[in-house]
Amino acid sequence: MNRLCLFCVACSIMLAAQRPVISFESLDLKAELAKPIITPQTSLEEIQVFLERRIPQLPEVKTTKDWDALAAKWRQEVLDKVVFRGEAAKWRDHPLAVEYVGEPLRGPGYVVKKLRYECLPGMWIPALLYIPDKLADDKAAKVPVVLNVNGHDKDGKAAEYKQIRCINLVKRGMMVLNPEWFGMGQFKQDGFNHNKMNQLDLCGSSGIAPFYLTMSKGLDLLLKLPNADSYRVAVSGLSGGGWQTIFISGLDPRVTFANPVAGYSSYLTRVRSNTDLGDSEQTPCDLGKYVDYMHLTAMRAPRATLLTFNAHDNCCFAAGHALPPLLAGCRPIYSLFGETDRLVTHVNHVPGDHNFGQDNREAFYRAIGTFFYDGSKDFDAKEIECAAGEVKKLDELLVSVPDDNVTFTSLAKSLAETLPRSDKAPANKSAKQDWQFKRRKLLAELVAARHFEVDAEEVPLSETTDAKEGRTQIQRWRLHLSNTWTVPVVELTRGESQGTTVVVADAGRGAVADDIETLLAAGQRVLAVDPLFFGESKIVARDWLWGLMLDTVGDRPLGVLASQLAAIARHAHDTDRSGRTVSLHSIGPRSGLFTLVAAALEPQAIGQVAQRDAMTSLKQHVIEASRGVNEAPELFCFGLLEHFDVPQLKELVAPRKIETK
Repeated sequence: MNRLCLFCVACSIMLAAQRPVISFESLDLKAELAKPIITPQTSLEEIQVFLERRIPQLPEVKTTKDWDALAAKWRQEVLDKVVFRGEAAKWRDHPLAVEYVGEPLRGPGYVVKKLRYECLPGMWIPALLYIPDKLADDKAAKVPVVLNVNGHDKDGKAAEYKQIRCINLVKRGMMVLNPEWFGMGQFKQDGFNHNKMNQLDLCGSSGIAPFYLTMSKGLDLLLKLPNADSYRVAVSGLSGGGWQTIFISGLDPRVTFANPVAGYSSYLTRVRSNTDLGDSEQTPCDLGKYVDYMHLTAMRAPRATLLTFNAHDNCCFAAGHALPPLLAGCRPIYSLFGETDRLVTHVNHVPGDHNFGQDNREAFYRAIGTFFYDGSKDFDAKEIECAAGEVKKLDELLVSVPDDNVTFTSLAKSLAETLPRSDKAPANKSAKQDWQFKRRKLLAELVAARHFEVDAEEVPLSETTDAKEGRTQIQRWRLHLSNTWTVPVVELTRGESQGTTVVVADAGRGAVADDIETLLAAGQRVLAVDPLFFGESKIVARDWLWGLMLDTVGDRPLGVLASQLAAIARHAHDTDRSGRTVSLHSIGPRSGLFTLVAAALEPQAIGQVAQRDAMTSLKQHVIEASRGVNEAPELFCFGLLEHFDVPQLKELVAPRKIETK
């Protein structure tokens, strides 16, 4: 600690000694713990600012050569460092396998073939391939191909608006692939729940890889068809399908026309427009370290792009706030190429809600006519009405897949079988200390640990309660951590302190009055702490989505929590005149994990650890129990289980005592 910090600590101690503290002869401890210290908006405002400082922005570029070099660099970084990590790197070159199954379905002038294709070993994607009849006897003809993806629609590939789009395109002479999406339609099963993709992240393999491979292999399939025109390749979809569209179209140069519909906004927009916060696939781990969705859109240049948004969207990505920033950032890039007319927009007003209805579909058809048919007057963009029976029911469109088809959860369990890959701690004391030093460094990197300095602000008595005389003394603090986070802390003492214990709980400090009473009775000075996402620091709405946002910019919720706790422990140690190490006391499986990580990373200030209801294994409590990231975002730290499970973390705490109940 530098001299300035020591001086601040000394001043804090002297000031605290001069100020009155709250003391009670008999008190309602639970009520006292529940009294607010920060505002309900504090944690939200701080995480918004934290993210805004880390989300990359488009640089100023003056030549197309410079832009092409940057775009190529970003594509390589996202593919190598986000999509294809760990075991997923082996899936990248897995050969395409396609199997046609069942009897084809027929419509006026076209056929619908049922098929499945393997996106990674053992994971088969059911799909429908629409082919015009006229191509059956004309192998030399080259026609556009379209990958029609879908979003969070329970009917999946059978969604009516999607079938109508496919039928209209095939009737115009195009070949269309309609794949199923994870968690939807016939894939509506727990193993494909999007919140479970983060189990793969925990195992050190990218959870976003199956999503990307489903699309890239779908393009492979289309482009291998003998009539495919590789210069006319389109992708389109609504909502989650809009996200899929920009994700594959920004990263895969084969896509020559993209029409994402109400599917995304810039991360900078999302930070302030909370309805846009995306699920796991929208916010993949580390994507925001390298690119924002602004980048992915600009990386389309100079290829044709139609951005469709809805004026009164009742879900997300409403046109008024989502579209203008994208245009402001991306039009200058298209201007570099002299292709501003290839970045076009459409805003739907009727019905204007979250839809890919007829108005939006006809905008898509018009753009197809412009970009794929040179604006030919013979190309009619008016929607062709589907005849009776053309739009099929869900059960009519089922495509069989193997009974043991791989899912996110089965894949994670398979990966976890050999994890963690960890060398054992040596028996020799000196060698073990060296081993612990190296392993702590690895752990710090995995959780993106940070060293926070603490600036303690005492909450005035007038903000809490009136002073009384008695035995239990209470002080309330706002601990400001490196001008980044504010953590509320209640400090309690009863008589002469025999040591300091920092208490954290899954349910927040207000729910563990009995534990705190026991510690006070044992002579402990207690610091009851609510770190980010817990107790008073809980973000009221959709807090787990903010955890995903931390992940995408390269931080980790687990690292933030452990770093906050370690900083508070150092502060408590520095303000304890006896110089004793600080004990940690956790209640619950979530707080148990970040407490253990904090103790592993901070061997100087933190002494013994006591845990109640803590998990004994990430493998058991997360992977085998098939938990989702929506339940506890900090449990899914990328690559943690690859190197550390709970027993390995405890080895980094040794020889300090760990007591479990």
